[in-house]
Amino acid sequence: MSVNDLFLSSKTKQRYRLLSYIVSILGYAWNYKMDDLKKYSFLLVYLLIPLPFVSLYLGGWYSFLPFFIVFAFIPLIDAFLHDSVNPTKEQEQELLKDKFFKYITCAYVPIQITIIAYGVYIVSTQNLVWNEWLGFTMSLGLISGGVGINFAHEMMHKNSKLQQLMSKILLVTVCYGHFFIEHVKGHHVKVATPDDPATARLGENLYQFLPKTLLGSFQSALILEEKRLSHKNYSIWSIHNNFWWILTVPLMICIVCFIFGGLIALSFFLLQSFIAILTLEIVNYIEHYGLERKMLSNGQYEKVNPNHSWNANHWLSNQLLIHLQRHSDHHAHGARPYQILRHMENSPQLPSGYLGMIIIALIPPLWHYIMDKRVLAYRIQLRQLEQL
Repeated sequence: MSVNDLFLSSKTKQRYRLLSYIVSILGYAWNYKMDDLKKYSFLLVYLLIPLPFVSLYLGGWYSFLPFFIVFAFIPLIDAFLHDSVNPTKEQEQELLKDKFFKYITCAYVPIQITIIAYGVYIVSTQNLVWNEWLGFTMSLGLISGGVGINFAHEMMHKNSKLQQLMSKILLVTVCYGHFFIEHVKGHHVKVATPDDPATARLGENLYQFLPKTLLGSFQSALILEEKRLSHKNYSIWSIHNNFWWILTVPLMICIVCFIFGGLIALSFFLLQSFIAILTLEIVNYIEHYGLERKMLSNGQYEKVNPNHSWNANHWLSNQLLIHLQRHSDHHAHGARPYQILRHMENSPQLPSGYLGMIIIALIPPLWHYIMDKRVLAYRIQLRQLEQL
């Protein structure tokens, strides 16, 4: 037997071995019930967390690899995999009893603190070239926003004081603590009205929306907190003012970063926070673009319903974002936990999952070409239904 034959034989063996592994995995998956597969697929989000560190290890421009995976590879998978199956009433009760879903979000809190602290250590002690530093910092911000803020969002809707505290901890690690106040008491009340800074109007592009939502949401949180304090007869200078922790904790983190690693560490923390915030607000732009609640004869807006949020049934991004894309049901039933959120067939539907839509939103002409006609078509559809 020739050397070439030996080489080919070795490669063939490797291929057969790989094929046998794949068949074994598929067989193992087949033996699971589909409900179990869906349940454990929520853990896929944890595969994203090491990406900034793996890409930094590869070095150079590979430090931007997480952006390719998140905004190219995942949307490509989304194009082929959809999930519009909703749990039955009996399944809902079982899912509500299962603490597994709570552990997924709660377990991430110490992880986010650790990866940000480790990130500060890396940029402070390693001689990174500029593109490695930038790619690593932005990639970590993508995780602390796409995973951290999203998990914080889920936990802030809970009645549990512990989960609300965990939500606050995640938010201060990206300098966005006021989101805890504004989202529940502001956005969920005013969504799809001109009074909501986090709802994008038809024809408004992302770059017009961002300053409006960044400034408007902060102002809204200030007003809401002042009203809360006044209602309880507390001074705005009292320790009961939530803005003390909203402002001072991130400031303390900044001071620690500067003391430990100087400007390079401080810049790392602030930039990853900015990317996290930007990720959140671009998603906000997508979630309610062009949708409106009707003004009733009594001067009040109609009750929030599934018509006021864009829905997406793209499987992979939905699992990674713990059903955030079932946003129509979330706004119609704000206290409903993520594991039992339902796909709403009659709500407005996005052509791609959030990760694909983020790229489209960054290009206003493309966004308006795709989305404006969908908004207008949905408005016509609603008017026709009202006339029946």
